[in-house]
Amino acid sequence: QVQLVESGGGLVQPGGSLRLSCAASGSIVSINSMGWYRQAPGKQRELLADISSGGSTNYEDSVKGRFTISRDNAKNTVYLQMNSLKPEDTAVYYCNALIKRYHSLIFTEYWGRGTQVTVSS
Repeated sequence: QVQLVESGGGLVQPGGSLRLSCAASGSIVSINSMGWYRQAPGKQRELLADISSGGSTNYEDSVKGRFTISRDNAKNTVYLQMNSLKPEDTAVYYCNALIKRYHSLIFTEYWGRGTQVTVSS
């Protein structure tokens, strides 16, 4: 089995910062891309940022310059540093990864359960 577990969410004031972490564990051979998504109430889940195994990154326009995605391949962990947070950043944040398990020939998509981020004064 493979699990993705997010941490680091919480309540923060506008203009503040949070750092999210997502650790993958289980019978992992390798991890391809990793990413962060969010879903606000009444809205669709949206991709915020992703990072390849080699470190190439992509960002959604609304978070460019404020959020930074990074990963530690030795720890099978992806991070999302969020700065200059706004009330509209309030959402449940999910991590996502393409993972090859032992005895598998393909990469499979896995999701974490999400962590709540609330930006409010």
